[in-house]
Amino acid sequence: MIESLQYLVSGILFGFAAGISPGPLLALVITETLMHSRREGILVAITPVVTDVPIIVVTIYILSQLSSSDIFLGMLSLAGALFIAYLAYGSIMTREVHLGIYHVKPQSLRKGVLTNFLNPHPYLFWMMVGTPTILRASQVNVGSAVAFIAGFYVLLVGSKVLIVLLVDRSKNFLKSRTYIYIIRATGVILLCFAVLFLKDGLGMLGLL
Repeated sequence: MIESLQYLVSGILFGFAAGISPGPLLALVITETLMHSRREGILVAITPVVTDVPIIVVTIYILSQLSSSDIFLGMLSLAGALFIAYLAYGSIMTREVHLGIYHVKPQSLRKGVLTNFLNPHPYLFWMMVGTPTILRASQVNVGSAVAFIAGFYVLLVGSKVLIVLLVDRSKNFLKSRTYIYIIRATGVILLCFAVLFLKDGLGMLGLL
């Protein structure tokens, strides 16, 4: 039970960080909300649930075949630590959010799917962070793996939907210090995760 809760919390924190951090999908979420309606913004917000499924399936299949190698998993954990640290740095150094707003017809779901498929971050996250975490969780019990995935997507989509609602009510929200401070705080949380992945990686390689 405690292990499942730990993975749930990890999923929630990763999902929230991914949901509010500036990126192509969040930019599209906000653009569609400002240009068309909050319904269009919400349609974009839910696209990761669709687009990430094949990514997760493929990465689970590949990594499950290699999960018996401590050296491979150790190197993967180190790569994951670097990737998380890179995301943390971007969040901590955020000063303001810039968006390019274009007058286009609302085709939010299609544009959201295309944007997420072409964004390298989901592939890197699931290959280096998400899937290794799912495999570790499944060694505890299936519920832990489900808890991680559920926590991640509820907060990933939920935080983007919340931003849609806030932007729909006040366009100045994106320029507020509160939003910037929240992004920076998630960067600190991600940095802590980077340290944990670094520790796990060094341990698997016998260097710690």
